[in-house]
Amino acid sequence: MTSNTLPGLTFPSPWQPLTGLPHADLWVKRDDLIHPIISGNKWRKLQGFMTQIRQQPPAKIISFGGGYSNHLHALAYLCHQLDIPFIAMVRGNYSLNMTPMLNDILNWQAQIHWLSKLEYQQKHHEHWLASKIPDLERCLVIPEGGSAITVHAGMYNLVEELPDNLDLLICPVASGGTMAGIIQALWQQQRKTRVMGIAVLKGQDYLEDLVLNLLSDAQAKHHPWQINHDFHFGGYAKTSEELSQFCHDFSQLTSVPLEPVYSGKVFFALQHMLLNGALPEHEKIAVLHTGGLQGKR
Repeated sequence: MTSNTLPGLTFPSPWQPLTGLPHADLWVKRDDLIHPIISGNKWRKLQGFMTQIRQQPPAKIISFGGGYSNHLHALAYLCHQLDIPFIAMVRGNYSLNMTPMLNDILNWQAQIHWLSKLEYQQKHHEHWLASKIPDLERCLVIPEGGSAITVHAGMYNLVEELPDNLDLLICPVASGGTMAGIIQALWQQQRKTRVMGIAVLKGQDYLEDLVLNLLSDAQAKHHPWQINHDFHFGGYAKTSEELSQFCHDFSQLTSVPLEPVYSGKVFFALQHMLLNGALPEHEKIAVLHTGGLQGKR
């Protein structure tokens, strides 16, 4: 299986005008339509790892996330398709309150390790991980959210699919990989498109550091980008009646499905900024829909 031969993949993802909002040149990059299960930035981020997996298939693949993780969901499905054992290191114990995502990955034969908050904080320590996974040296460990330097391969392809005259691309930010990969690709392709990330969790300065640490070229750090921290709604996976209602109303208006963890916060931020004159009226603006719609179940 090559990096782009997973059954059901659609490339390039649709590029659609976004109507119903007060802006004349507004678009959405529908990466949520790449694949019915491994959608959006999850597939883009895993593309770089696919090369490594094909060249030297690991005994197992290990990764990390919470009980609603889109990343773990996508990776578990991919490992099932590739017939590679998958171990999900999950923050918290959901054994008595299984989420739809966790039920899915069990159905795909994943093994789950429940981790306390203290244990989860040690996930970067190889000695600790080796105590949990005896044959760790034969395994491929993928960081939480799939965010690693390898993310640049998939995001380079994404940027190639964008129009040259795009002024601003808006995307969600959680683990930093998607935004860093986009910035890196824009710099490599000598594009002038600015990047605005919408933080979906509390992380002033922390998220900026994550992005900077994932940029492999020092020059790319000077590409124009920023993170807006005004729309996280209290933290990761935190929501409100206002946000939930917005997701419903926006989907009805535009036929673009949203969930409140990632895409809902990004499009809410977009509408708020447009209504308050915070975005230039004359620019071509696009939002990257990164998928993850399974999270709203």
